[in-house]
Amino acid sequence: MLCVFGITTGEFVIAGILPDLAEDLTVSIPAAGLLVTAYAIGMIVGGPVLTALSARFPRKPLILALLAIAIAGNLASALAPSYPVLFAARVVTALVTSTFFANAIVIAASTAPPDRQASTVSTLVFGMNLSMILGAPIGTLIGDAHGWRATFLAIAACCTAGLLLVARLVPDVRDAAPATSAVAELRVFRRRDVLLAIAVTAVGNAGLLMVFTFFAPLVTTVTGFAAGAVAVLLLVYGVGAAAGNIAGGRLSDMSPMRAQVGLLALLAGALVLMWAGSGSTAVTAVMVFVVGALGFSVIPGMQARVLATAAAAPTLAMAVNASAYQLAAAFAAWLGGRVIDAGLGLRSLYLVAAAVTVAGIAVSGYAWLRDRGRVVRPG
Repeated sequence: MLCVFGITTGEFVIAGILPDLAEDLTVSIPAAGLLVTAYAIGMIVGGPVLTALSARFPRKPLILALLAIAIAGNLASALAPSYPVLFAARVVTALVTSTFFANAIVIAASTAPPDRQASTVSTLVFGMNLSMILGAPIGTLIGDAHGWRATFLAIAACCTAGLLLVARLVPDVRDAAPATSAVAELRVFRRRDVLLAIAVTAVGNAGLLMVFTFFAPLVTTVTGFAAGAVAVLLLVYGVGAAAGNIAGGRLSDMSPMRAQVGLLALLAGALVLMWAGSGSTAVTAVMVFVVGALGFSVIPGMQARVLATAAAAPTLAMAVNASAYQLAAAFAAWLGGRVIDAGLGLRSLYLVAAAVTVAGIAVSGYAWLRDRGRVVRPG
């Protein structure tokens, strides 16, 4: 959980330190936003490919090596003398992230007693929720007090502590490695249902991620919050995300696709309301919680769908899901930057994000109809 917390904080904290980073490296806000794209590119490429290629490696030595690369990447980010170096460091760090998550989840499940596997995995995944609730706000506070470079140093220190604990406490589960080749693992991508599940995850999350990427300038420049309030608002967002994750999981258990389409519709409406009330600090504060809750409420159902369609390669399925999410992050950062450069203004990001979410509803609706058609038709 500590390792997941550290690595995921490194992904999410950019939203809180974006303005300071852009000013220090003398680049524009849209250019700084592309650092999210850089991280996403690393996860998109590294997740499926590295997970498949490392399928036969012993898991404990593998995750120790992946953690070491993540530590080096965050140190390189902290010491980066220029924007291109920071961009490259973000890509390298992201290359190992999805594969680490996938193998960590398999280790957690395989080392737990049979009646505690789900709770053990959920404890590990809770590290991601903690990175939203605590990691991103704390990282932002560190950046405000000591500069954005100190934020990356703190993340590297957290990951180092995690590496030492893994080396000391985690057993080497050699029999948990799948007996499949890289080619066999990658063959899962030939299934249309897997590709559709990836598309649902990517398109369905892109709108929310656009707002999150430019979170700091949206709440300061558009709404008028002081820079010091960004960390508090990220905390509000994270609490909403944790609550939405729990509620969304329960709703998805009852009716997966109905819940997904309905929750995405509510998210699109909430983004429009956030646009309408963006001039009020009180309205924005409330909507930050609501949007965080609705945005993360759809994730459990999307994860379950990817796992179900890629059951032949469960470890790779975890990486594929993370890659799909990062594909959405890359697109969101790029599109948001284009909207700003076009002169439409930061505030318009809310409406564009709502429109992208509607596209996610359309893709989810198509998947739902496809599922119902498969049930109705014999065979």
